[in-house]
Amino acid sequence: MEQTGTTGGLERKFHRPEAGLVLSDGAVVSGYASVFGRRDQGGDIVLPGAYAASLAALAAAGRRVKMLWQHDPAQPIGVWDEVREDDRGLFVTGRLLPEVARAREAAALLSAGAIDGLSIGYRTVRAERDAAGLRRLAEIDLWEVSLVTFPMLPEARVGAKGEPAPDPETAAVLGELAAALAEARRALARERAGDFFSSNG
Repeated sequence: MEQTGTTGGLERKFHRPEAGLVLSDGAVVSGYASVFGRRDQGGDIVLPGAYAASLAALAAAGRRVKMLWQHDPAQPIGVWDEVREDDRGLFVTGRLLPEVARAREAAALLSAGAIDGLSIGYRTVRAERDAAGLRRLAEIDLWEVSLVTFPMLPEARVGAKGEPAPDPETAAVLGELAAALAEARRALARERAGDFFSSNG
């Protein structure tokens, strides 16, 4: 499933990998942030090769695609070590930084299955409309790839086109995710408290 939206010229597109994100060694995250040839809810189709120029420019400049939490530029939570195109789409592999509190929360949520998707932040460089009115994205300037808890959350769907209030089932899922995040925060607080008393005992 993909979802797209825009704000301030920067577009966001959510993708929930069919097999889910993979978390290994407690901090290494990998999965597809975008899949080619799939129509998303915004009527866009990303074409093979759409990211090539952007990735080449980043590599030439010695820069990386940013790993953010909920598209928030004030909350980097790790680094993407590999961002590449293959025949299927845009594949990413990166590391959550354990020194960052939000990254530890993200790892806990990934382990619990509360996070199951990625969302890209990008600008469209070249696109055209086909006969069916779908926008075919031929070149994309990729800025960041975010971990998101759920695409219906405001942080994950920034600029989404006026959707109705969530139905009861969706509201229940959102409540469960909020509870999971709260529990992760409590667990981290307990862990910090334990470390403090151990070092001062």
